[in-house]
Amino acid sequence: MQQTMDASTARGPDAGCVSKDALLVEAAESGNAHTVARLLRDGADVGYRDPRGRTALLAATHADRIESARLLVAAGADVNAKDAIGDSPYLYAGARGHLEILELLLAHGADLRSTNRYGGTALIPAAERGHVETVHRLIEAGVDVDHVNRLGWTALLEAVILGDGGERHQAIVRRLLDAGADPRLADGDGVTPLEHARRLGHPAIEALLRSALSRSGAP
Repeated sequence: MQQTMDASTARGPDAGCVSKDALLVEAAESGNAHTVARLLRDGADVGYRDPRGRTALLAATHADRIESARLLVAAGADVNAKDAIGDSPYLYAGARGHLEILELLLAHGADLRSTNRYGGTALIPAAERGHVETVHRLIEAGVDVDHVNRLGWTALLEAVILGDGGERHQAIVRRLLDAGADPRLADGDGVTPLEHARRLGHPAIEALLRSALSRSGAP
C-alpha cells in the first residue's frame, strides 16, 4: 500500500518535494490561512525567503491576503524584510494601497524611513497611483512628505506628473499641501510642480498649487 505524506512535512530535494518553509510562502500567497496556521504550528520559518527573496509575509501582502498576514505578523514576521528588488511588506502595502495590511504593519514596527529600489518612501508611489486613503494614513503616521527619490521627485511631483489630474490626484495634492509639502520643490531639471501641472493641462491641480504658493508668500 502506498504511503501518503503530509504536505507540510519538510522533505529533501532528492525526492522532488518542497519544504514546509516554502509551503508557508505558497499558502500565504494563496490566502489559505488554515494551512498557514498549521505550518506555523509545525515550526515553519517565517523568515524563510523564496527564490525571489520574498518572505511569506511579503507574499501575503502581494496578494492582499489579510488573515494570512495577521497570522504571520503574530508569529514574528519582519514587516520590513526586503526581497531581491527592494520591496518589503510595508513598502509594497503602501505602494499598492493595501490599507488593511498597511494598518497592521504600521502597528508592528514599519520603518517609515525605509525606501524602495527607486529611493522613495511608501508615500511616493501611493501618491502616484491615486491611493487617497493610503496617502492620508502614511502622512498621519509621519512619513516625510518632502522626501526626494533618486529620480529627483517628491510625492507631490509624482502625484502631479504621473497622476491623471482627476479627483483622486487632486485630493492627494490637497492632502500633501495641507501636510506641509513644499510646492516650490522642483525636479532634477528644475521644473516645479506648478509648471508640470500647467504643461500637463491639470487646471484644478494648478489652482491648488497656486493657492499654496500664495499662502507661503512665494512669487
